[in-house]
Amino acid sequence: MLIMTLVSNNLNWSRPNSWENIINADAKGYYAYLPATLIYHDLNFGFFEAIENGKYYNEDGFYDYRSMHEGKYINKYYSGTAIAQAPFFIIAHSLAETLGYESDGYSKPYIISITIGSLLYLLFGLILISKLLKLFDIQGWNNAIVLIAFVFGSNLFSYSIIDIGMSHIYSFVFITLFLYQTKLYFNSPSARRIILIAIITGFIVLIRPVNGLVIFAIPFLAGSKESLIAGFRNLVGHYKRTTLIGLLLGVLVISIQLFIYKISTGSFFVFSYGEEGFNFLDPHIIDILFSYRKGLFLYTPIYLVSLLGLYFMFRNDKFQSLTLIGFLALLIYILSSWWNWWYGGSFSSRVFVDFIPFFAIPLGFALKSMQKRLSRITLLSIISVLIVICQIQIYQYRYYFIHYENMDMEKYWEVFLRVDYLL
Repeated sequence: MLIMTLVSNNLNWSRPNSWENIINADAKGYYAYLPATLIYHDLNFGFFEAIENGKYYNEDGFYDYRSMHEGKYINKYYSGTAIAQAPFFIIAHSLAETLGYESDGYSKPYIISITIGSLLYLLFGLILISKLLKLFDIQGWNNAIVLIAFVFGSNLFSYSIIDIGMSHIYSFVFITLFLYQTKLYFNSPSARRIILIAIITGFIVLIRPVNGLVIFAIPFLAGSKESLIAGFRNLVGHYKRTTLIGLLLGVLVISIQLFIYKISTGSFFVFSYGEEGFNFLDPHIIDILFSYRKGLFLYTPIYLVSLLGLYFMFRNDKFQSLTLIGFLALLIYILSSWWNWWYGGSFSSRVFVDFIPFFAIPLGFALKSMQKRLSRITLLSIISVLIVICQIQIYQYRYYFIHYENMDMEKYWEVFLRVDYLL
């Protein structure tokens, strides 16, 4: 975390005006709920022009996050990310004028506070992953290596200190929390865990609705057919009343978005993405995983190497490995079916950051299972090399030598691992 903080300071705080580009593109929409509700009291975002085309105008960074519904402006994006950022926004708002800045929601203290918040969420997420790995008996150095591999060898790094305003670091934390609490439930059922899991699920959907897919990972978390059946029997039997209360609380959390729509448009149900949607008959599975444009395994191959652990999981527990494979297959199919399968400007395929725990667990199994010195050294060497490659590519991405959207084979190999022109 010290390294991440120092890098964030270098990129986002110490350089002149570097903070101005931290909240950009989609992140402007996620964030806009905070000034809209806590400062301007306007969920139709009438302050947009004064901010985006006024005092914080940036020709290269202009982005209109609004969409139109029955003649009224609404935010295209969902409010969960803003709720996760809210404590840091409130701290900044209370300090802005004292520090000599405008309390308009967009001056430097707000952006720096959100940046610090993303690092704290990252820390919390890593603690949770470590605890989750221990539930799978991945401990000690194996546990630590998995954390290092995904912090520095995946696009989690980018979405923790560069594109911090996006939803992914927050989804990553809440999904990891869901996995941890659900695994604990199957190990030791309790009413408190049922309530907590329901609320967490509500927040996962409120941040990014498609991530509600995580509920299909429940069989994997159960660990066995017998445990899965027993867990569901508890929900509809001994904990029936608690289950109903949990469902109600989860729905209430999701309903925050519906009430926002009601206030801003007069209707509870609005599809803010207009004509955008999924095309399940034309998934881009190969593209989302291997393409030069945004291929997950091409730009962040630590994800691919981690799947080696599925072999060891299968040898150890067929039910657990097959349910994880099934979930990953469903996840890749759904995510690759979105009309914009490359998900706009990003490094690698950004939507998989949310689901890193599902790749961290197999990598942990691989490390735990490789007892022979040569095989272990080989895997550790591969992980080290992939961390270096990832860091170089993120560096290239930050300075636009890896373009945020329009890469192809020729451009990729032209700049591959070159840092000479960046120094």
